[in-house]
Amino acid sequence: MNEEKTYLGGLLGGLKTLCVGLKTTMREFVTPKITEQYPENRDELKMFDRFRGSLVMPHNENNEHRCVACGLCQMACPNGTINVKSEMYETEDGKKKKRLVSYEYNLGSCMFCQLCVRACPHGAITFDQSFENAVFDRSKLIKKLNREDSKVIEKK
Repeated sequence: MNEEKTYLGGLLGGLKTLCVGLKTTMREFVTPKITEQYPENRDELKMFDRFRGSLVMPHNENNEHRCVACGLCQMACPNGTINVKSEMYETEDGKKKKRLVSYEYNLGSCMFCQLCVRACPHGAITFDQSFENAVFDRSKLIKKLNREDSKVIEKK
């Protein structure tokens, strides 16, 4: 026999699907909200631990960093975001060593893949929690990570 829906059967089926939809709506209506009220809560906003903001080179209170200008981070970067410039110098005991001149990071072309951080054998670079990186001029996205007159931490 051909199953034809009657008027009353169609009406009851429609009411059933309406109740299922209303049940879902009411459940979400009483669920606690997790929306962040940005930028009003900018002071207390904390990103999760795995968040990758922008690349930084930590310096200690003596303006010293851990970068020995080996260039492994530059080689690991898939799109040329990092540019490490170094120079050779001679120590007091006659040895030749490399010194970091400038460490430039292009935030605009970074993929935040963290390959550079993993490639660094000294732990000289890391990602921070900053996320407000909007600028009108792309040249402001090129950052110099090493500070003026900074030097590498000497091993003892």
